Order: sequence, then C-alpha cells, then structure tokens
Amino acid sequence: MRPDWDAYFMGIVNEVAKRATCDRGMSGCVIVKEKQILTTGYVGSAAGMPHCDEAGHQLKQTTHDDGKTSTHCVRTVHAEQNAICQAAKFGIALRDSTLYCSMTPCYTCAKMIVNAGIKRVVCQKRYHVDKDTEELFLKAGVSLEIKSNEVQQYENQ
Repeated sequence: MRPDWDAYFMGIVNEVAKRATCDRGMSGCVIVKEKQILTTGYVGSAAGMPHCDEAGHQLKQTTHDDGKTSTHCVRTVHAEQNAICQAAKFGIALRDSTLYCSMTPCYTCAKMIVNAGIKRVVCQKRYHVDKDTEELFLKAGVSLEIKSNEVQQYENQ
C-alpha cells in the first residue's frame, strides 16, 4: 500500500536519523515544502568537531521550573537545528514549510522553527520536556502533530 505524504516523509526521517553520531535520541529531520524535500538534518557535532561516538558525551543537567532535573548532551547540534542551518548555508527559504522530526523539538529548536517561518511540525514521538514547545507553537500559530504519544527514551534522561 502506498504511504500518505506524512508517512513517506517520516520514513525518510528514520533513514536520516541513522547518520546521527550521538546515541542519545538518534533523531533526524526533514523539511519539506509543496511535497519536495528542501533540507535534512541529524544529531551530530558542529562541523569539524569530535562526535559523541568518538569523544563521548558532554552531559549537562538542567533543572526545570517544576524542580525536575533532566540530562542533556550539549556536544551535539540537534537534527532540527542542523536542517535549518543547512537551509541557511545554501540559501533555501523555509517560510511556510513543514518540518518532520523524530520527536517533539526542544524549546530552543522550537524558537528557531518559529523564526524560520515553518508553519507545520510533524513528530514521530514526544520529547520528555516538550510542554514549553507545545505552548510556543500554539501561540505562534505553528501546527503541531505528534503521531504517537510515546515518549522517546534514552539513557540518563
């Protein structure tokens, strides 16, 4: 059976994610406009810098307003950030596009998505701290569709 467009692009997200160099999340991203792929991105270190799979994770803890603590690897650039940066690098406008990604974007990625003019975000799963992202997208008029309410799990979350 032929997949619908969302399933098709989400399948490509899964392939892109296989290039990720940080095993905490292994996420991918595809940005599309009018059913055409504009750019892709995956989790990896800044260009020319050592990757987690070479140098190990660079973990930092964040304490949230509710007192909960989460651990994040800051060595990497997120898949969404890499896809947006690739568009900027090659002069590709993202206004009114759709972003497909492995999990709900983090709050920093969400702000970049809003400022890039992306109007729709489709996620495979939830990110464990996505409340702020959901609120921002609602206020900014960005459509958010989460295909599964399953929360992406990884070590030292």
